[in-house]
Amino acid sequence: MDKKAARLKRALRQRCKIKKLGVNRLTVHRTSQHIYAQVMNEEGTATIACASTLDSEIKSSDNASGNSAAATLVGALVAKRAIEAGVTNIAFDRSGFKYHGRVKALADAAREAGLKF
Repeated sequence: MDKKAARLKRALRQRCKIKKLGVNRLTVHRTSQHIYAQVMNEEGTATIACASTLDSEIKSSDNASGNSAAATLVGALVAKRAIEAGVTNIAFDRSGFKYHGRVKALADAAREAGLKF
């Protein structure tokens, strides 16, 4: 099994557990240059809020590349948008990525901004 297939297998296992909880989920995807986050509804059919390093609010700052500082900005922005949409309780879906570095920075920033997971 290659690296990507192993990650997708971990992601599928995690999403099955989240689906049983029946809560909205904060999904994270990262590439070497960018990080993306979106809050999805219980069924996974609609996006409630989203943010990424490609947003104009983050792109204009100095930390607009694929680093932990940019992930912190993305986490705070997606949390702000989710709270404006009326969502505070979520489950964190790391999409099979390890919980360290940019993924951890995004999650910590979202918690500090008011999301509960």
